[in-house]
Amino acid sequence: MLDRHEVPCRVTWVDTLDAFQDVFTTSPPVDAVLADYHLAGFSGMEAWEWLSERSCTLPFILVSGAIGEATVADAMIRGVSDYVDKHHLQRLPRVLKRSLEFHEARRAQVQARLALEESRQRLVSLTEHLQQSIDRERADIAREIHDDIGGALAAVKLDLSWLSRRLSDAESRHHVQAGLAMVEHALGASQRIMRNLRPAVLDQGLLPALQWLTQTFADRSGLNVRLSGRLSQEVTADQAMVVYRTAQEALTNILKHAGARDVWLDTSDLENVLTLEISDNGRGAYPEDLNKSQSFGLLGLKERAHSVGGWLDVITEPGHGMTLILSIPLVGGAPVKPWETSE
Repeated sequence: MLDRHEVPCRVTWVDTLDAFQDVFTTSPPVDAVLADYHLAGFSGMEAWEWLSERSCTLPFILVSGAIGEATVADAMIRGVSDYVDKHHLQRLPRVLKRSLEFHEARRAQVQARLALEESRQRLVSLTEHLQQSIDRERADIAREIHDDIGGALAAVKLDLSWLSRRLSDAESRHHVQAGLAMVEHALGASQRIMRNLRPAVLDQGLLPALQWLTQTFADRSGLNVRLSGRLSQEVTADQAMVVYRTAQEALTNILKHAGARDVWLDTSDLENVLTLEISDNGRGAYPEDLNKSQSFGLLGLKERAHSVGGWLDVITEPGHGMTLILSIPLVGGAPVKPWETSE
């Protein structure tokens, strides 16, 4: 029947389970299986179960006499590709072609999914590498600001102070004092830039760093910022950096886009999961706003969370503010002194 319909094929006949199994270990690759439902030595469903145990997805077509609709339905539920009645073998070429095409499409889909997952993993690795490179570069820039610019400004401040003490002319002293004020402002700005580039305050612990960040943000922005929480486990340097940068980016976005007046931050590490929740009473957003192709800030925060095995949830509604929830699994951890703050 296959020859009559010009279906080129090489057929291997077997009538025992052992011979069937040998085909898959010693013969050329098999493209499809045509199996009778009842055989003297074994059944077609035994052959299918043997293949299924090995996660084989080859087209498997029952070619048998009338076995009843219930039996056919059960076989299809168990994963058999199709059924052809021996009295209607003219259907076989069409059924075989269709099963082979479906199998090829499914195989291509699996390969595409695997390729997509591999691409995703490469993107995650690249993002993590780029973020680490950015953090290292920030640390280098902060060090140069401290060593070069900070040192130079400190020297200028000393020289201007020396001049101020020795000048008797009022106008000259006024200009020197103005210069001192500018140098003092530049020193403060350089220190603020250094802290933003590399938060050295993290060396004192995550919670003190968050306390400093929220306090300085509140002073600079005029927003009401409330930080509360309790941590009983230590976190790694990478985890602390992710939490800090997430809070920093979230606060910046709130100032730029939310139009909020109040911001709440809460931390916890219940059930070995470090959680940072950041909420505001701003304008909120529509779900489609969060899925814009240019929403790199939120995407960057999610990738940061993924880099330490965590995840980021976003809860928002127009007119009802926004909440970001960062969750990072913790593996054990040495107890540290509990800490709480109300402001």
